[in-house]
Amino acid sequence: MAEQLDERSLQQDEFVPVGASPRGTGQTILITGATAGLGAEFARQLAGQGHHLVITSRNPHQLVAKARGLEAQYGISVETLTTDLSTAEGIEVVAARLRQREQPITMLVNNAGSGLATEFHASEAEDELAMLKLLVEAPMLLSHAAIQAFLARGGGRIINVSSVAGFLPEGSYGAAKAWSISFSRWANTRYKPDGVTITALCPGPVRTEFHTRAGIDTSKRPKWAWMDAEDVVREGLTAAAEGRSVCIPSRRYRSLMTAARFSPDALVERFSRIEPKAT
Repeated sequence: MAEQLDERSLQQDEFVPVGASPRGTGQTILITGATAGLGAEFARQLAGQGHHLVITSRNPHQLVAKARGLEAQYGISVETLTTDLSTAEGIEVVAARLRQREQPITMLVNNAGSGLATEFHASEAEDELAMLKLLVEAPMLLSHAAIQAFLARGGGRIINVSSVAGFLPEGSYGAAKAWSISFSRWANTRYKPDGVTITALCPGPVRTEFHTRAGIDTSKRPKWAWMDAEDVVREGLTAAAEGRSVCIPSRRYRSLMTAARFSPDALVERFSRIEPKAT
């Protein structure tokens, strides 16, 4: 069953406009890491559909500015949670909001993430652990809270922002994203009959601030490898509306991931290896 789900996600080429999702419903959607990158694009598109938002970030000034801008532009309400999701306290703040019965959350977008510019052997163990907490522990605990709440309310959606790195031998980052994909495939199969869907969104490199903030040198990546945040989010929202467990945006990356499955690990690892930025 798992292999059939994977094949479908890799081979699917059709595209359904995001307009197929309900617009102007006034639902409340929670997005982690919403002040930049894919999180900001999720906020923009969902606000444009008329949904109210709860957004999180570690930076209170950026968070308030983002909220005010969205409210002014789209006429929706935006609640802010200043929190660090690499800490137990920060995770609990968001989990408590997911469990809240007043103004209930109907969709969770687990987007907050980070990467490391150094290879595994050269990194600090503390940095590796912090990344693991943000990429695995936080989305797992928030999904746990969300699924419990959604089951009690009769339905809901989760989007876990993952990466094509999760299909590849690509260091500890890829291993963390592999967890996200595996979890989403299982959880969607398990809870979809109860009205709760979980989708792993797995783009290639996206033109956002992510790599610059992590200090990762991207100069050697070819232009064709980059994806636009608007396209990635649009396809992710469509996949979630359709109840798909895995979404790999763009035909070229679906083809590449199919080829990678039948290629030697040593070849794929060398092709996907991150080049550390000189300091």
